[in-house]
Amino acid sequence: MADSYRGAFAGWKVLGVASLLGAACPAMAGSTYNIMLTGYWPPTGDMVRHFSTNPEQNPGGWQGGNFKGRGYNVYSFFPEFPGGTGVNSKGEGDFEVDYQDTSADWWRITSDIKPCAIITFSWTSGRLTNGQKDWEIENRNRNRTTWTNDYEGPRQPDKIPPDDSIAPNASRFSSLPKANIQNAVNAAGLGLTAYVDDAGGGNFLSEYIGYHGLWYQSLHSSPDDPYQTFAAGHIHVGAKVTTAEGRLATEITLDQLMDYLDTVIPAPSTGALAAAACVLAGRRRRS
Repeated sequence: MADSYRGAFAGWKVLGVASLLGAACPAMAGSTYNIMLTGYWPPTGDMVRHFSTNPEQNPGGWQGGNFKGRGYNVYSFFPEFPGGTGVNSKGEGDFEVDYQDTSADWWRITSDIKPCAIITFSWTSGRLTNGQKDWEIENRNRNRTTWTNDYEGPRQPDKIPPDDSIAPNASRFSSLPKANIQNAVNAAGLGLTAYVDDAGGGNFLSEYIGYHGLWYQSLHSSPDDPYQTFAAGHIHVGAKVTTAEGRLATEITLDQLMDYLDTVIPAPSTGALAAAACVLAGRRRRS
């Protein structure tokens, strides 16, 4: 019976959280089915561009709704770098490479998306491969007390360490299906080297946004939370990974994440199905 409920539910999940908020229907407990991706420097923004709902960034149209027919909606957010990173290191738009901008955008966007899972991406010069074709899956990120200055004042985070709820320099750990992602990307023949790294994300914005993902999940980990988050983690992408390679590796990573989410997100109850029917009857789909 649970499988039949899940199948019936998948057809309306594509509506997204925006069509649920404020509806005069029974509350839906558990989670959304929204997966949030973030990028920073190239190629990470370009490789998730097709998941953006911003027509200026993605004129080809959003491809994240009911992704691969699996009932999950994938949303991406990333800055643009007019003129290239050599002259525009900070970028423009969502998640500029800046502590204040990143944190402000983080809490604003997550409050809208209410993600069931999060993957943050950033660029790396390559720790393992000489060809800089790394797909580096971070095992942990730290609540650091020291940070490298960003590009514009104030050049340090407003709060150091960012999170008062755990000890300074303590780590939070990725809950992505790390080994499965590693194995699937390596088996795909893309020329990338995927591996799980325990060194952390450094002391710059990669570590900062990666920590925000794990921190957000900790705040929404309870089964009693109406918007529970089931997985979060950071992936460093090597400097010589092309946009095409990164896009394919991202979709492989999402396949493994969705497989995992299918095992941990409870099948909807009859009450949730009634709420879904109410939403469909009461609201039209919004883009």
